[in-house]
Amino acid sequence: MSDEIEIDVEDLERRMDGALASLKQDYASLRTGRATASMLDPVTVDAYGVDTPINQVGTINVPEPRMLTLAIWDKAMVGKVDKAIRASGLGLNPVVDGTLIRLPIPELNEERRRELAKLAGQYSEAAKVAVRNVRRDGMDMVKKAQKDGLSEDDAKVYSDEIQSLTDAAIKKIDATLEHKQEEIMQV
Repeated sequence: MSDEIEIDVEDLERRMDGALASLKQDYASLRTGRATASMLDPVTVDAYGVDTPINQVGTINVPEPRMLTLAIWDKAMVGKVDKAIRASGLGLNPVVDGTLIRLPIPELNEERRRELAKLAGQYSEAAKVAVRNVRRDGMDMVKKAQKDGLSEDDAKVYSDEIQSLTDAAIKKIDATLEHKQEEIMQV
């Protein structure tokens, strides 16, 4: 009977890796004093009544290490994009030139660097919570399988495997956070 009961550990691992990938995407949007197109990922603009990611209303370029340009396709959207960037909390001041928006990236001061490091910590904590939720789901599956006839020894093996996956994922998240905080604090 217990041969038929199987816990999909690969699925749990995939979900934990997804939390780490999501964290890396969140980190990419954090400004470290160097321009990257992904900085604008969290910004959405009201385009024709729909909240739209900013990269879907124009072309984002990085002509210099400390400058972003945004070529807006529809002239009517320029004002809305300008307003959305200013309201985003990224600390950027757009310079509008026709349908081109220039975004100079200012130097980060010490206080702003600390804020960004703290924000990176919050992002990593959210990723850890996601990993722990996946762990809880896995442990619930083990308990359910035990009720359905999974032996105690097999349940222990699955539980240990799920716990080791969780520990590894949390370790990766901590390492990623440490690297990102070093990058942010680097002048």
